[in-house]
Amino acid sequence: MFDEIGPSEATPTSQVEFIQTAAQQGVNALVVSANDPSAICDALDEARSAGTKIVTFDSDTEPECRDLFINQADAEGIAQVQVDLIAEQIGGSGEIAILSAAANATNQNAWIELMQAELEQNHPDIELVDIVYGDDDDQTSFDQTAALLQTHPDLKGIVSPTTVGIAAAARYLSTSEFKGQVALTGLGTPNQMREYVEDGTVTAFALWNPEDLGYLAAYAAHALVAGDITGETGDTFDAGDLGEYEVGEDGTVLLGEPFVFDESNIGDFDF
Repeated sequence: MFDEIGPSEATPTSQVEFIQTAAQQGVNALVVSANDPSAICDALDEARSAGTKIVTFDSDTEPECRDLFINQADAEGIAQVQVDLIAEQIGGSGEIAILSAAANATNQNAWIELMQAELEQNHPDIELVDIVYGDDDDQTSFDQTAALLQTHPDLKGIVSPTTVGIAAAARYLSTSEFKGQVALTGLGTPNQMREYVEDGTVTAFALWNPEDLGYLAAYAAHALVAGDITGETGDTFDAGDLGEYEVGEDGTVLLGEPFVFDESNIGDFDF
């Protein structure tokens, strides 16, 4: 049996309460997307001491705080596809900005660091002029988009590596004078982005399949509870329709490569 629970605010403090309650209830496994790499570790350690297996997915904790991390895609691959998309959409030169989620989000910061390195190494004519945070809140992300365009009148593109952020930015751009003038890409879901691709606000964006990510995390948690794996490098387990997966270094399991959605294929997906 699986239950989905969680706080209404994207803060580590709010996650701690749910982790502690679940551990007290004696659940066999917890699957968590961490809002901070270390702030929830004490609560997770308490849960592990009580026998609960810990699987992180989407956003990781420090490796010692969990048994497995289900990574949606290789960090380098996610960073690369976003840089490639924005570079293509702005013609390889100009000012861009990043609209991220929470400032402490492990995944966001890893991707941003790699994007910065890729830009510096291979795209000298693209200047990253700002990084702002929408805290994975729709209205905050919407407001941050407006502020970016006001602060940087020469901005040619925005990269938002968060599904909340890219949708809010697209909503703003779609009814503004910047539609078709300022490129937007990042990570989003087909259902939330379809109207913005179809109306020309967004050309292309990327993501993994979140259904597959949750599916893989559930199978990994079951394998830990059943004793089929311990989380050691080289462990293998069956993930149902997704096939067999192997545990890599630091207890990481990689779902696969990111996928690019555009006008030619977005109608084929429903999530």
